[in-house]
Amino acid sequence: MNNKKYWVWLGMVFGGGTYRLWQFMSVFESVRDVCMELLSISEASGLTSRDIQNIKAYNLKDAELLIEECTKRGISIVTYEDSDYPNHLRFIADPPPVLFCMGNTACLSGTRTITSVGTRKAGNYSLSVCSRICTELAQKGYVIVSGFALGIDIASHLAAAEAGCPTICVLGCGVDVDYPKENVQFKEKIIQSGGVFVSEYPPGTKPGRGNFPRRNRILSAIGKAAMIFEASDTSGSLITARLAAEQGHEVFVLPPSDIFSHSYSGNILLMKEGAVPIMGTEIIDDFFRNNPSIAAEVKNDAYAFVAAELLSGDGKSARYDLSAAGSFSTADMQNSIAEYDEENVVPEDEEASGIAMEEPIKSEKSFEHLEGIKRYIAEIIRDKGRLHADIICNELGVDSADIMVELTELEILGIIKACPGRIYELI
Repeated sequence: MNNKKYWVWLGMVFGGGTYRLWQFMSVFESVRDVCMELLSISEASGLTSRDIQNIKAYNLKDAELLIEECTKRGISIVTYEDSDYPNHLRFIADPPPVLFCMGNTACLSGTRTITSVGTRKAGNYSLSVCSRICTELAQKGYVIVSGFALGIDIASHLAAAEAGCPTICVLGCGVDVDYPKENVQFKEKIIQSGGVFVSEYPPGTKPGRGNFPRRNRILSAIGKAAMIFEASDTSGSLITARLAAEQGHEVFVLPPSDIFSHSYSGNILLMKEGAVPIMGTEIIDDFFRNNPSIAAEVKNDAYAFVAAELLSGDGKSARYDLSAAGSFSTADMQNSIAEYDEENVVPEDEEASGIAMEEPIKSEKSFEHLEGIKRYIAEIIRDKGRLHADIICNELGVDSADIMVELTELEILGIIKACPGRIYELI
């Protein structure tokens, strides 16, 4: 049975970067069953108001029309159950149900993929090394994955394309949207070299708040390892590095040309945390050579947490209790997310596993100086003690992709710190 329309409809209802879809998938036998269940649910079901609104706004015919429009425009649709869906992407906590692609989708399923990222304002040293390393890797058969941004990203893509090799461009907007405008001139060259543009967002989706931090979980997951060429300690490139590490992938980092330069403070931080210095392509060859089963490795059961959340003690579906507790609204959350800036965005969580918390240690700290969701998060951790990121998500009714942006910003502000196992506590 062709289930494409069901996957597309679910993507229209839930959007990108949410684990709510996978809560349903862990309970029902097929994607069709999930869709039929959702279409029959009333407002009393416990779904969020936005879920209900989207279910009413879109029907399966809308999904069929979107598929037809994509076919006419040469845009491929790769669903979660398709053979060319990237294997490693399947095993993060919130994989996109659908990928919209323009170009050669065959390179998505390769086993020698490596993600390359860095600042938009890279210096000559970083750009030169990035170009050389990516060229050599592409010529050796690696597929370079990056985000099609200015600076290191586009240098990585062009190194592969100019060598006549495929490269994967993961976007935070629709694949048909010309963004960033400075890089539009390179689109045809990348496609002609066998490359592909990929997005979880439907064609026509403009770059917007939250899209890029959410996009980075895909960017890190498709590559079997990640390379960071230049990043400050507040760079969005650290999102990809940390997500890659959380997903069980090796992280490589370029040693800085100047250890005192803030431009490389992120590189130094990653090296302190155990990232492998890039001293040439040989070290990357050795990693892939010594890990022949890397493409089949799965670090965590993606459904372990969400399934536990959905099943009651007697094993029956708890689908009528899917809405998370708390009154913090989606509108409030959206207002708290700043406009995307590669040098300031911070990461979202990808993994989910139920963890028993220690007894809370009460604190009298006040967080009235914090705004929006940051204050709510700090107060919850203050009142309840050390908490797993997903518990915080449930408390506030906010998706993990959004909550992790706020958690990492609180880390930067010195309010909280991350502990092993995606647990957070006050400093």
